[in-house]
Amino acid sequence: MSKESAPSRERIVAGAADMISRRGLSATSIREMAKHAKAPLGSTYHYFPEGKQQLATEAVRYTGEWVARRLRKELEAGPVEGLVAFLSLWRTIVVESDFHAGCPVLAVAIEEPPTEEIPPALTAAAEVFAEWESLLAASLRAHGTEPDRARQLATLVVAAVEGTVAMCRAQRSVRPLDDTAEQLRSLIAGAIDH
Repeated sequence: MSKESAPSRERIVAGAADMISRRGLSATSIREMAKHAKAPLGSTYHYFPEGKQQLATEAVRYTGEWVARRLRKELEAGPVEGLVAFLSLWRTIVVESDFHAGCPVLAVAIEEPPTEEIPPALTAAAEVFAEWESLLAASLRAHGTEPDRARQLATLVVAAVEGTVAMCRAQRSVRPLDDTAEQLRSLIAGAIDH
């Protein structure tokens, strides 16, 4: 990210994503997200006039695309390589944050909506998870996995990795992620090597 004097919209979004990954959405105010991004509150409201939900929605989409770019690149080599990259990305995040950060998409997805109406950030989280699943399933299908099994394995990978990241944070250990990686790698290899 650039170190320009006026904070960029992207820097504010990235800072919000990081803050949500650490504290969740409910426990984070727009003021705290702005401060974390080293942005004036006025600039934050300039870019996000609808407030916290708009910024959270953008943070979820930002994270979703950031992960999807890495997945697309690694999935070109195959589903096992994509899986390894997906796991490695989250392993790096939990280790480098000393187990303080997880996935902001999951953080938004598990929170109780403030009203009966489904908030846009929650809708964005569902879309992000669906995109990650779709990328993994397409790679599995391209490598010979039957479509229903490819879809189910992709769902399992995303669910297992997201849940395991939460376990790593709680246990302050990467063992759950390493164990999950081993089992998922075996399942994916079996699905494409039939």
